[in-house]
Amino acid sequence: METVIRINDAVNSFAWGTFGLILLLGTGLICTVITGFFQLTHLRHWWSRTFRCPPSESRIINDAGALSQFRAFCTALCATIGTGNIAGVSTAICVGGPGAVLWMWVAAFFGMMVKYSENVLGMYFRRRNSEGAWSGGPMYYLQDGVGSMKHCKGIGKLLGVLFCIFTMLASFGIGNMGQINKITINFESTFFSGMNHDLFLGAPKVNWLIGMTLMVTAAIIILGGFRRLAAVSEKLIPFMSIVYIIGCVIMILLHIGSIPAVFTSIFRFALGPAALKGGAAGTAVQIALNTIKNGCKRGVFSNEAGLGSSVMVHSNSCVREPVRQGMWGIAEVFLDTMIICTMTAIVVLSSGAIDLDTGLTKEGVNDATLVAKAFGTTLGKPGEWFVVLVITLFAFTTVMGWSYYGAKVTEYLLGVTCGRIYRLIFIGLIVFGAVMESNLAWDISDTFNGLMMIPNLIGVVVQTPLIVKLTGNYIDRRIKDRETEAMLSYDRDIQEEALRAIKKGVS
Repeated sequence: METVIRINDAVNSFAWGTFGLILLLGTGLICTVITGFFQLTHLRHWWSRTFRCPPSESRIINDAGALSQFRAFCTALCATIGTGNIAGVSTAICVGGPGAVLWMWVAAFFGMMVKYSENVLGMYFRRRNSEGAWSGGPMYYLQDGVGSMKHCKGIGKLLGVLFCIFTMLASFGIGNMGQINKITINFESTFFSGMNHDLFLGAPKVNWLIGMTLMVTAAIIILGGFRRLAAVSEKLIPFMSIVYIIGCVIMILLHIGSIPAVFTSIFRFALGPAALKGGAAGTAVQIALNTIKNGCKRGVFSNEAGLGSSVMVHSNSCVREPVRQGMWGIAEVFLDTMIICTMTAIVVLSSGAIDLDTGLTKEGVNDATLVAKAFGTTLGKPGEWFVVLVITLFAFTTVMGWSYYGAKVTEYLLGVTCGRIYRLIFIGLIVFGAVMESNLAWDISDTFNGLMMIPNLIGVVVQTPLIVKLTGNYIDRRIKDRETEAMLSYDRDIQEEALRAIKKGVS
């Protein structure tokens, strides 16, 4: 077991260490520059095509084998909005200080264009599966994009297979048992604390009960197929996001006087706590790097930009234009990190649990329960209950989203039938997440989560010339009104089908 832990720590340090973060931020910088800072220069355009897009346009389904733009967006947010928006933010602040929040913003700013690029490639290289539904994701643009380059056919296929293996393994841990374990711990500590727990097979019976309840609920949704999952997501995601944002706004208004000090501390500690300015230079540099790493890592953990996971959902959109769905990727990162994570950070920093003068956590502060205590200190027990229920919803929707990711990569590796078998295994493991005690499963899954990023980002970087062409083609046609043929798919048949649809006015 000690050997396994050492190996995992070494691989985790590689995937989530300096190399991984340089690859992530470097890819984001490249994608931002080559698209002409699209997220800023065309802000009004992508905003009007996403958040301000009329329901009659964003929710229309013009393809029997696809989802509406809005439903694809909500289904992708299922896995994106999760415990990282609450527990992940508090962990980043406790470990990296208030300055970690600034680096979350930096990661999100560049992450917008990473997710945009992932979605553009995912839409461009998608194809129909044996059941007539769309299949897309990093494995396809690695296989057909990277693989189409000279002497790279084998490399592209290998990268696609590695991505699928890492995603499948991560889905069982971070996408399933880790989330369920978080729900169980919070429920038990909030609603069942102080009770005598009878044990069954070494775990409290209440844990088994919570696990069985979650397993049955998940089975009803997952076994209903992708369309049921998408329908539930379309209703649940807006509801839980709005409810949590309202709760945070109430907390912020109650601590409005401390808001200036909160933002001052974020910028002041972005490069290391001022309390250490008199220490050794090497220590200060290490603290600064720790702040940057934790902010960036938790930002990615929250919005998943760079992992390539949500591309598998966005690729089911009924739109024919790759850039149209790419813009929903920008909106996804903006809502997840710039809005929800920022509000969590403000609540945490204004709660009094963090010393804004030193940037250090106060004695007795636990990052796992920090947000719940912040709400509880101000609103009493109802505040703690509110956070537990929100975490439950956030974590449960993450499980729903990852069930689809795992099924799609299994389908790529072993076929549609094995994808169905995967869903049954995934559902069965939910109950074990409620009763497991060791953090090793979570740590190993976190490593696989990071390993997913490497082949995916290699595929994005290698195909930046294509991203430039697709973006330029869209801007010429849709923004500058120039007459030029649309670039919609790598496949000639899908390209012609899409062109016919656009000529009929179905874009």
